Amino acid sequence: MRRRRLAVLAGTVLVATLLAGCSTDQLAAQYREGSNKGYIAGDGSVTEIAAEERGVPVVWSGTTGSGKVLSSADYTGQVVVVNFWYASCAPCRAEAPALRQLSEDFTGKGAVWLGVNVRDQAANANAFENSYGITYPSVMDVDTGAMQLAFSGSIPPNAVPTTLVLDKSGRVAARILGALTSQSILRTIVSDTIAERP
Repeated sequence: MRRRRLAVLAGTVLVATLLAGCSTDQLAAQYREGSNKGYIAGDGSVTEIAAEERGVPVVWSGTTGSGKVLSSADYTGQVVVVNFWYASCAPCRAEAPALRQLSEDFTGKGAVWLGVNVRDQAANANAFENSYGITYPSVMDVDTGAMQLAFSGSIPPNAVPTTLVLDKSGRVAARILGALTSQSILRTIVSDTIAERP
């Protein structure tokens, strides 16, 4: 009987410890607060992954707002910057000009940009892109979630916006969780990833 009480007590302590650990998670706290702001915002934290720890290439495909089918095979040998966004997300709007500028700066220099719209239909996504002068394509992911699922096994886009940098082999090299706070951070990550030997 005493062993049983000790086991129950140990289980209770374990659960309490786990719950206490979760309570410091910013993303979980935002979800629980129920503010209905429509997104879970990251803090702009950057995670870089050493080349030897990146695992397998991420295989993905999706359809753009204009109906074009794109896949990871289309980007073989290039660094790809993948930005998860949607039109009514305030941090997405805030970072759009910086992403547009960086995409233009890297044109023809070994890196390309790809958006993944996680919530809008094509008309809203296209209007956003026209408004902000975004010329790189965006895959519409609201109906299937296939793009989010494709990346969930490596280093998932846990907040919107999230920006991932894929190396020339299609492996996730870095993640910026939340809005881009500085062009220089992403510029450096992309430049370093371009300079890597495949």
